[in-house]
Amino acid sequence: MSEQFTFRAVQESDAEALLAVYAPYVANTAVTFEYDIPSIEEFRNRIGSTLLKFPYIAAFTESGEIAGYAYASAFHPRKAYEHCAELSIYISGKYHRKGLGRQLYAMLEKTLSTQGIVNLYACIAVTNRPNDKYLTNASPLFHEHCGFRTIGVFKDCGYKFNKWYSMIWM
Repeated sequence: MSEQFTFRAVQESDAEALLAVYAPYVANTAVTFEYDIPSIEEFRNRIGSTLLKFPYIAAFTESGEIAGYAYASAFHPRKAYEHCAELSIYISGKYHRKGLGRQLYAMLEKTLSTQGIVNLYACIAVTNRPNDKYLTNASPLFHEHCGFRTIGVFKDCGYKFNKWYSMIWM
């Protein structure tokens, strides 16, 4: 039987549980170029700032555990870009490949559409090394399945774990 998830808007009080999902990405992967795991207070502030304008949605298991989350943020702060947003998604490792990411993105897209946001982007770390210990190219594949297409490449722009990583905009 497949896992059933419920969804709701994130609250600042979810910071600790959300950070538990995010921290392994910081500590063990090049998915994020952040070097240090943020404090609970910093993470809570990030949530609060995001919620001022954008949706931030968490997925919960039947037992109440946060399985993953996704949110939108400003693509660029200038007024002309107000109809654009950048999407971010983090799924707890044990809930990968269960359709959760697609569900979270579909909810974000629906909410953002009602806010008049028509262009969605994702900035994604990529590797050209097969069997890279810190990064697979699963995220670009996920985004392709969600309808995103690569529109730009920043070669060797992020340095983490003594390796250079590139970024793509989709």
